[in-house]
Amino acid sequence: MIPGFPSRRRFSDLSEQEVLALAISSEEDDARIYRTYGERLRVDFPATAAIFDGMAQEEDEHRRRLIDLHAERFGPVIPLIRREHVAGFYARKPVWLIENLGLDRIRAEAEEMERGAQAFYERAAARTSDAATRKLLGDLAHAEAAHSEKAGDLAETHLGEGARQGEDRAAHRQFILTWVQPGLAGLMDGSVSTLAPIFATAFATKDPHTTLLVGLAASVGAGISMGFTEAAHDDGVLSGRGSPFKRGLASGVMTTIGGLGHALPYLIADFWTATTIAICVVFVELWAIVWIQNRFMETPFLRAAFQVVLGGALVFAAGILIGAG
Repeated sequence: MIPGFPSRRRFSDLSEQEVLALAISSEEDDARIYRTYGERLRVDFPATAAIFDGMAQEEDEHRRRLIDLHAERFGPVIPLIRREHVAGFYARKPVWLIENLGLDRIRAEAEEMERGAQAFYERAAARTSDAATRKLLGDLAHAEAAHSEKAGDLAETHLGEGARQGEDRAAHRQFILTWVQPGLAGLMDGSVSTLAPIFATAFATKDPHTTLLVGLAASVGAGISMGFTEAAHDDGVLSGRGSPFKRGLASGVMTTIGGLGHALPYLIADFWTATTIAICVVFVELWAIVWIQNRFMETPFLRAAFQVVLGGALVFAAGILIGAG
């Protein structure tokens, strides 16, 4: 035992009563997690919220059955033992504490909870040689397996094809608003707004090192500015665009990437080699923006190409003319 750190019991050292108490506390925790998910999703995804309500009720039923079994075998006093008290016991990641947790992530976490509990009890039952303990752990594994089947039944009851498609569309829309839209705006700003200063510096100095420094400064500065602007101008409460931190992060990072793409080639010492590569990168960047607009924002391809490529070409030409003047 390390001084200052509490020791944790090994699962193999637990008595049958303690294993039963651990199962009771785990079922109680899982019911609370499912109810938290349900409340998070109730407004935007009521069908999925109903699934988690049903799963919480199943956990409550499992807990009641386990408590009855404990009272019958060991009496009414249940030992206080939880997951964190047992070394190697499957843990629940505290994702339910995260605001704006996505629908798919919540569904995936719930599935992992059920698989983890069932797999743990099955492995634990296989390792013990005590018949009574093996039976107890096997019963717990069976209960978790039955819960997984019940979850499937609940999904069929509450989440028909139409409801699932509607919720998936809403989740996709939220992904677009929170990540794609600010990220795309940042990529466009970083790619286009840094063209003029980088290429003006390049053709004015013919010095790759100086051009690189200007490009780094312009890219990082634009990323910081765009990130703070996106995060500060809309808290997402009324617009429904999601977390301002996530939107600011997406915008800031993509703005920086957009500028660095044609700044980093100037790490190459030869000016014309670096400039040729930078121009090729600009070409790829602009067409990537066109593809993203067409793919995620449903902007007609020709209109996106006209807006992005023509606008970028004009800024690029302006930078070269200013630098060579």
